[in-house]
Amino acid sequence: MNNILISTHKNYTFPKSAIYTPIQVGKLNSSEYFDATGDDTGTNISSKNNTFCELTALYWAWKNGFFKGCEFCGLVHYRRYFKGSGETLNGKQILSEGDILKYLEEYDVLMPKKRHYYIETVASHYAHAHYQKDMLMTRRIIALQESDYLNTFDALMSKRSLYLFNMFVMSPKHFNAYMDWLFPLLFTVEDNIDIQGYDNHQIRVFGYISERLFNVWILKNNLRVKELAIQNLEGENLLLKAWGLIKRKIAGKKL
Repeated sequence: MNNILISTHKNYTFPKSAIYTPIQVGKLNSSEYFDATGDDTGTNISSKNNTFCELTALYWAWKNGFFKGCEFCGLVHYRRYFKGSGETLNGKQILSEGDILKYLEEYDVLMPKKRHYYIETVASHYAHAHYQKDMLMTRRIIALQESDYLNTFDALMSKRSLYLFNMFVMSPKHFNAYMDWLFPLLFTVEDNIDIQGYDNHQIRVFGYISERLFNVWILKNNLRVKELAIQNLEGENLLLKAWGLIKRKIAGKKL
């Protein structure tokens, strides 16, 4: 049995393949009910979903052994999958078990294609889009708790591209190692930053920080990465993205 969690906060159209399992994130505080696994059973941080985003699903899977016995595991989003060739959802091709097993013969982890920041670095983009103080605190926590990763963190922040969305497919062995590293860092950062007054966008701070930390962990551990295109079931609003960039650059808005 293999399992890729589909992070979702609402009922949606999901793949019929047995390798995909929808998980309702933030279920503990949600008024929505639909037939899906929840992130609110066993050991969980479901109540933190507004700040930790899809990580509440990963924490639940990690702490409750959901991927035990799997050959591979992963995470996608209800409207955002990896492109593939063996499964169809809403008329679009998504990754199948056959695709994954073939890729994992050669690679350690499947990731979305990198986002490129042509006019700024990962660090400057974060500072413009979010609160720089939170990333500076993250660096301090890494220096204290995981100093072996500090040079890799600095190298990542000086780059102009990175993987986003916390989407992946990898072995449970790599997944558990990543979770063992990630959550102690994030919980310490959580204890040391003030997020009072953050709006509905910025309150997702630990989801944003973890996207950067995932890149750091992959780089430091020299994982062999296969980049795959994203299959967005709802398409991408490029005009909205461009407008966000303009507002960040001209009006100084954090978006």
